[in-house]
Amino acid sequence: MSDSAASAAKPAVLTPDLCVIGAGTAGLSIATAAAAFGVPVVLVERDRIGGDVGGTATTALVAAGAAAQAIRDSGRFGVAAGELAIDYARVHDHVQRVLAAAVPNASSERMTALGAIVLRGEGRFISRSTLAVGEQRIKARRFVIATGANTAAPAIPGLGEVPCLTAATLAGLTRRPERLLVLGGSAAGAALAQAMRRLGSEVTLIDEARLLSGEDPEAVSILRRALLREGIALHEQVELVQAQAVRSGVRLTFASAEAGAEQTVEGTHLLVAADPRPAIEALDLELAGIAHGPDGVKVDRRLRSTNRRVYAIGGAAGAPGGGQVGEEHARLVLRNALFRLPGRFEPAAVPHVTLTRPELARIGLSEDEARSRAGAIRVLRWPYAESERAQAERVTDGFVKLVTNAKGRVLGVSIVGAGAGELIATWSLALRAGMTASEMAQLVMPHPTLPEISKRAATSFLVPMATKPGLRRLIGFLRRFG
Repeated sequence: MSDSAASAAKPAVLTPDLCVIGAGTAGLSIATAAAAFGVPVVLVERDRIGGDVGGTATTALVAAGAAAQAIRDSGRFGVAAGELAIDYARVHDHVQRVLAAAVPNASSERMTALGAIVLRGEGRFISRSTLAVGEQRIKARRFVIATGANTAAPAIPGLGEVPCLTAATLAGLTRRPERLLVLGGSAAGAALAQAMRRLGSEVTLIDEARLLSGEDPEAVSILRRALLREGIALHEQVELVQAQAVRSGVRLTFASAEAGAEQTVEGTHLLVAADPRPAIEALDLELAGIAHGPDGVKVDRRLRSTNRRVYAIGGAAGAPGGGQVGEEHARLVLRNALFRLPGRFEPAAVPHVTLTRPELARIGLSEDEARSRAGAIRVLRWPYAESERAQAERVTDGFVKLVTNAKGRVLGVSIVGAGAGELIATWSLALRAGMTASEMAQLVMPHPTLPEISKRAATSFLVPMATKPGLRRLIGFLRRFG
């Protein structure tokens, strides 16, 4: 081949305003919005448009498990539901239908129709201003790294020789795992362990730390009791010694201070549900002058990396919390990179939900964080058991817990109980607006509903005022006037 023919075979360099690396939730959010504004966009994805389906699959399995548990619990309402029968092949079909529903909104065809150029392949930086995808070169005004994060198996001797499931591959099984070992007490690990137990699997959950170590310990204690009641075997704060493939499936050996000796558990399947790690290894970030570490790309409050051309969002920047964090990151990058508008990411403003039953939800500062930052604080609680709706639906385990400063401004909220993920939305608005517990107490909630629990928790801030002598004297004085 002549030099001219070789040169002609090479694709022309692409020079878009924006190049997004990764087509998961976060990457699609920013690429879709930018393309809708008419911005030239190149979207690079090495695997599946739409990213990992583990989160969606978990939600679908949790819903199936909740339906099974509702039948088991129906006797408490005087309703005879008959013998429970679970057809796991049909559970699989339910999960696949949920996954299929998201396909039209996460496709290369849709992005192309919006005007974006979609490239399939592994992207890697070859300079501070250029990304290569195979033979294709992209010189963009701005790059956004949105490669997400992958579940990383812990370093256990022998684990590499053992077949492991993830949330996504678990969703593909047409036969129920008879004995499931769940390695990792993360939000996904706890939710999947409970869902599979409710669907008929024997489940053992093993965690090197304590269950849901990032959540409020009081809230986790209520969930822990629920998991144990449902028959899940829990082993927390253990040292994992070895993983082995055995005839029946897999064997894990671990040691715990509580047991005082090594223990073994066996299962037919092993699900790894450890916290994810940023998927940035293949990007050759050093060649672009982008600082990074085990927690992802180093970014400032505006989500810019050490290379001013490059932003990082979602799991690639080490942000926990899943899709909603990535979407919030995408919104801020659009403001900064395209419209030059100020905006900073506030991690405490993002709500987090664990899809167990009872659910856990939180936003803002934890109690310990508030004590260290705000000094004098107040902690307010209101139990689900005081709710007429919770009593009627037999979901009385749980509470709403508020952390405020001395003047009542809401600093953080933790909720454990039925519908916690829905209840936290009101508090998300309260924190963003800088509202106080007194202002939240003035909201008129629909009756009878679970959101009334939030109002009662806020109202409890005012209780000490009733005992103040000065206020009592004022009321007595005003009574003289009729």
